[in-house]
Amino acid sequence: MNNDLAPTYKRLFSPYWVLWYSTSNNYSVVESEFKMILDVYFDSNSFDEFSSKLAMIDSKSDASVISRNIENYLQACNLISKPTKKNSPKFKASFRNICRQYKIKNQKIEIFFDSKLVEKTIHPSIAHLKVKNNTKAEVIFDIYLEEDFLCLFINETLITSIPKRDYHLLQGKFFMELISLANNKAETDWLGTFHGSTIADGRNSILIIGKSGKGKSTLCALLAANGYELVADDVSPMLSRDLNIYRNHSALSIKQGAFDRLKNIIDGFENLPTTYFNKSKGLIKHVPFEKPKKDHYPCKAIVMVNYKNESETTLDSISIKKVLETLIPDSWLSPNQAYAKQFIDWLEQSELYQLTYSDTKSVINRLSVLFDELRN
Repeated sequence: MNNDLAPTYKRLFSPYWVLWYSTSNNYSVVESEFKMILDVYFDSNSFDEFSSKLAMIDSKSDASVISRNIENYLQACNLISKPTKKNSPKFKASFRNICRQYKIKNQKIEIFFDSKLVEKTIHPSIAHLKVKNNTKAEVIFDIYLEEDFLCLFINETLITSIPKRDYHLLQGKFFMELISLANNKAETDWLGTFHGSTIADGRNSILIIGKSGKGKSTLCALLAANGYELVADDVSPMLSRDLNIYRNHSALSIKQGAFDRLKNIIDGFENLPTTYFNKSKGLIKHVPFEKPKKDHYPCKAIVMVNYKNESETTLDSISIKKVLETLIPDSWLSPNQAYAKQFIDWLEQSELYQLTYSDTKSVINRLSVLFDELRN
């Protein structure tokens, strides 16, 4: 059958298999039964052979239907996604209406925005890094909206252009560039940037993931206010060389629903400015925390967060399927074949949990125990 569409990597995370397709950089999680039939499909040299082998497994199965379903599945898994892009927009200095300068480690950067609205996509997250506009910056970013496309330039060279409705992709790309700059790395050095926040205890880190509104950022704020280190919020970069998650210098974003809970826990919380970006996000405060003791930590666990009012604190093992369904959609993962194998290896070695919580003291104690367990 069509082996050109076969996955490059296959790994069992019982009872599921993770399959990686190099053509599309697609990760697919399938059940063992489907994986077995898929193997039969690829081991067959013709439809008749596939039909015969399938009948030995299940005499009532319809080989034509199953073969067609497999072909559709494989076509979808190998489909190369082509993002909508503006045709190579030229740099235009006329959009330089707002200028901000920031200091990241020992480097000074300058960002030009065309409007207050576009400024809101980036500035509130790094406002704590702002410095006076009094010296020449080493690197200059330009971010502006042109013909409904958000454009990102570095030193007047186009990096990306993205439809304004997908502004979060521009945010991710910007922070990828900023993180690379801060660590003197290239994009090709990174295994990926995960859509999640990272908390460390001085030795190891935990990647905190979860859907919007599930209490991910609130939990990170509680932990950071109780002695743990905030390594990264929302965009957590992993370097291929050491599989460590590196510091993201952005502040922790907190939605309005958590304001009352955090105002008596975080010093000066009520005095922090609020930002209104759009209706879905509502009011947001950005909380800068002390820099972590180290710029990077090994990550040994992934915890999917689910805040549930008046619930007991529970930490339960979770399937790879649920983890990847939450982690992958808004993450960037390198298409490099060697890096894909590293990612799967790392997943296999990591502890995977779902955390349900409502009580602050209880959840901090439970994660403290988890950090202790990860040291062994």
